[in-house]
Amino acid sequence: MRAYSDKVHEECGVFGVWSPGTASVAQMLYHGLVALQHRGQESAGIVVCDSHGVIGNIEAYKGMGLVNEVFSEGTLAKLQGNIGIGHVRYSTAGASTIENAQPVFFSYSKGTLALAHNGNISNIQQLKEQLIQKGAVFKGTADSEAVAYAIAMERMQQDTVEDAISHVIPQLKGGYALLVMSPQKLIGVRDSLGLKPLCIGKKEDAYLFASESAALTSVDAEFVRDVLPGEMVTITEQGLQSRILKNEKKKAHCIFEYIYFARLDSVLDGIGVYDARIRGGKALAKRYPVEADVVTGVPESGLTAAVGYAEQSGIPFKLSFYKNSYVGRTFLKPTREERVRSVHMKLNVIQSVVKGKRVVLIDDSMVRGTTMANLIRMMRKAGAVEVHVRISSPPFLYPCYYGTDVPDNSQLIANQYSVQEICRKIGVDSLGYLEVEDFTEMTGDLPLCRACFDQQYPI
Repeated sequence: MRAYSDKVHEECGVFGVWSPGTASVAQMLYHGLVALQHRGQESAGIVVCDSHGVIGNIEAYKGMGLVNEVFSEGTLAKLQGNIGIGHVRYSTAGASTIENAQPVFFSYSKGTLALAHNGNISNIQQLKEQLIQKGAVFKGTADSEAVAYAIAMERMQQDTVEDAISHVIPQLKGGYALLVMSPQKLIGVRDSLGLKPLCIGKKEDAYLFASESAALTSVDAEFVRDVLPGEMVTITEQGLQSRILKNEKKKAHCIFEYIYFARLDSVLDGIGVYDARIRGGKALAKRYPVEADVVTGVPESGLTAAVGYAEQSGIPFKLSFYKNSYVGRTFLKPTREERVRSVHMKLNVIQSVVKGKRVVLIDDSMVRGTTMANLIRMMRKAGAVEVHVRISSPPFLYPCYYGTDVPDNSQLIANQYSVQEICRKIGVDSLGYLEVEDFTEMTGDLPLCRACFDQQYPI
């Protein structure tokens, strides 16, 4: 069972490159994955194919850990191919093992296929049972392996891999962004609601897919456009070809991309992430003002909203924590005691900022409350006379089924306690959450999925 922290985590990030030349794209894939590292830190993988060489020849490398831990210069040098896809994983479904690391790839009678996947297929078990009846044997438990199998089996009956994908996609329910690589093609698919982000970039004659626009910028590629909800885009020597696979009027983009998941320098579906978080902080200040001396944020996730809160309230913004970037990730610690020790190692309060002050502390979310309670104790010990917590998202009340690891209700502090009870439990003078109605101030009229807050599941 996963030991949840006070943060929710995205499942994965995907990055793909199609280049018409003979130069290898492995280095570009590596840098794209580094730019997407925040979306998954458990495993990383790259699969490439040389469309000018032996047709169907795939080179691949996957491993557990961060991108720079998995790949070396020597490893990348062996990945020779002008088409490739890469993946970073945080497992919300399937165990954290090398068997579930992506991309998945295999050869079959009509060629080779590789697939990288971000999101969660809510009816995956039904699909797996159907595939097992047809003879499929799975190595791991990740959704991506079943989807790849389904496409390969359908390809046996279809003229093209695009036709195979178009038959499989209507069977899938959930939120997903898929990259599929065949010996000559790179294909990107986005779920019909637009739950998971996917965009297209261009660098000279090469085309790229990425979970976020910031990954395109990291390799000096220019943003072309977002893949539309329900769209399949194929990249070949003929350029870009588009086909709408599922055209639904209803759309539901994940609000947490703007609250926490995406990088500050990304633009998703026309909305800048940094600007959205600033606006969220301002909305929070309007809804829950308080007399205080300083506004601060929990690094790194609460800082941008804290700037917005400070701008709106007129209370000075200051950094109150020093973050040690060389400490391991607290959400991977298996016990509460180890996570508490790790928080102390990772964050130290800057005493001169909070001593004798009334402090407004901003964070983007609160799942269990244990980490926040520990931070409040640290602030009190450093001399803060009042601590008022403001959260730039509504309280988590319900689980997510679309690729975000919001846990079951028993793990959600807001589901178990009232605001007043949470205040006493974590030791704060007041607590305020952003309201669902405030999302329009953050993202305008963009249709959103906010089911983890209001139980209005779009599927």
